Amino acid sequence: KTSLENSETIQFDITDKESVRSALENIEVDVLVNNAGITKDNLFFWMSDEEWNSVIDTSVNGTYYVTKTLLKNMISNKSGAIINIASVSGIVGNAGQTNYSAAKGAMIAFTKALSAEVARYNIRVNAVAPGLIASEMTKDLPLKEMKKSIPMQRIGKPEEVAECVFFLADKATYVTGEVLNISGGMVR
Repeated sequence: KTSLENSETIQFDITDKESVRSALENIEVDVLVNNAGITKDNLFFWMSDEEWNSVIDTSVNGTYYVTKTLLKNMISNKSGAIINIASVSGIVGNAGQTNYSAAKGAMIAFTKALSAEVARYNIRVNAVAPGLIASEMTKDLPLKEMKKSIPMQRIGKPEEVAECVFFLADKATYVTGEVLNISGGMVR
């Protein structure tokens, strides 16, 4: 069990490097979960620059700004775990989601590269790649029809993703540079 007694909420704009740095520069963490992400789905031909940039800025640049700011203290402490929330879209790509697939694919590559750089400091960097998970991002999708493409025949629960993140943060002490697929067998 965890306690929220000593927790604190810090608000900042993840797409603004100065906002991130001023909010987080003196913060020490043992575990960083890069979980910010948005969708602005559209077919590529009709995708606006704003739809592309907002998704890339949130997922890719936001992950860079937060990680860059917090990693200094992890390196000084010679310990830490970073878990990046990617997506199966970053593994297989989805029509109508070139921006989201590109952003989540970048997070997977970021995970692999950074893990090689910081392993010598006892910092582990991994990612999870959820499939269809019941959330605000999936509430308007035709989930009943989409379940048919999932071997487990159901949509994932947020707590199932959280358990995998916790495992990578706390228990998987000899795992780094990996992407854990959480898709009920949809992506293999």
